[in-house]
Amino acid sequence: MLSRRNFLLTSALAAGAGAVPTGLAAEKKRRAGADDLRDWGAVRRQFDLDPRYIHLSGFYLTSHPRPVREALESYRQQLEANPLHTVEHLMFGSPQDHVLTKVCNTIASYIGGSGDDIALTQNTTTGLAVIYQGLPLKPGDEILTTTHDHYVHHESIRLAAERHGATWRKIPLFDSYDAISADELVERIQKAIRPETRVVGVTWVHSSSGLKLPIRRMSDAVAEVNRGRAPERRVFFVVDAVHGFGVEEPDLLTMGMDALAVGTHKWIFGPRGTGFAWARPEVWSVMKPMMPGNSAALFSAWAGEKPPAGPARAAWFSPGGFQAFEHYWALPAAFEFHRAIGPARITERIRELNTQMREGLAKMPHVVLYTPRAKELSSGITCFDVKGMTQRQVVQRLLERHKILATTSPYPVSYARLAFGIQNTPEEVEKTLAAIRAMT
Repeated sequence: MLSRRNFLLTSALAAGAGAVPTGLAAEKKRRAGADDLRDWGAVRRQFDLDPRYIHLSGFYLTSHPRPVREALESYRQQLEANPLHTVEHLMFGSPQDHVLTKVCNTIASYIGGSGDDIALTQNTTTGLAVIYQGLPLKPGDEILTTTHDHYVHHESIRLAAERHGATWRKIPLFDSYDAISADELVERIQKAIRPETRVVGVTWVHSSSGLKLPIRRMSDAVAEVNRGRAPERRVFFVVDAVHGFGVEEPDLLTMGMDALAVGTHKWIFGPRGTGFAWARPEVWSVMKPMMPGNSAALFSAWAGEKPPAGPARAAWFSPGGFQAFEHYWALPAAFEFHRAIGPARITERIRELNTQMREGLAKMPHVVLYTPRAKELSSGITCFDVKGMTQRQVVQRLLERHKILATTSPYPVSYARLAFGIQNTPEEVEKTLAAIRAMT
């Protein structure tokens, strides 16, 4: 098989084969500090966050914890010292050195499944585009989604529908935040599926309101529809999973979806500009890539002046070309950091902090809480209004008077938004509640 390495390099480069460090020193440092992560104070100190502020926007863009910073710096130094040899060795060298395979396998070991089913992307936006643009849609097919999803989800659907001559439709999953039930959320999806519906797209945790959908039950509902359909007319179930990933238990594949997209620079604390898309192998096999990839199989087919052999697979969908290589290569450090703390401990800690916040807000007569308080319908984001104030005024007051960094939800109907993560403390919850309590 002709590889990019063989095509580009001469045998003279082999003389420097031992010059590329592996980053093991940084890995040993990370493992040496793993025991400290049993203490939440030690976890907090892994982040170089400005201590003058209470940071409640980590779900927007994370601060890198120490292990990720060290991995980034290690790879950056290698690239600065010898960019050509570093890239050729780690990207196009021997299979045991292929760093992107290691990244995919690390992700797979965290979520379940195989690294062969993962395409590396820059963010959730790219992942959703890769999935929707690649699905085998035809004129007359329909994509069903909801009114609650983010702009990038809707836009990915719109562009794919236009490309394929398909249509798309949005439905509300509930009528009021005061009366949300898991039964109704599932029922509305199931009833809205029509004969022409080929894709159902939803968001696991809504950044508009903090609502967490019962994805497993929705997957079962879609599967029930598919039992009455021919295989070529099956409905694909696609999930934007970014605000559940790194908060909820990591075994994503038990939730039954067909494909998902995730950005890893939020709750998982990965390097900025990294993410992935996952799909079942039988789904990748019927999809079409939308851009050139870095797969050796694709390169070999091109060099042999023939189309790629066999059905499509995940590696074909990872956008090719030059990337911020050190960011992708350092991604395993974020997963190691999560494992060192313990995913179940992370889930419980985030749940405790945000439950403390929601229970406190629910007691304030001048506050309207939109995020459900039930743990099966909520995750790490809390959305609310203060009566008599706009959401921007609330966020500005928190910043100016209390140095609390909150956000507004970027939707046509917007709310003030807080998110407590493992960098935060119960004391910060109480300080935030006191600040909101004073807004009367």
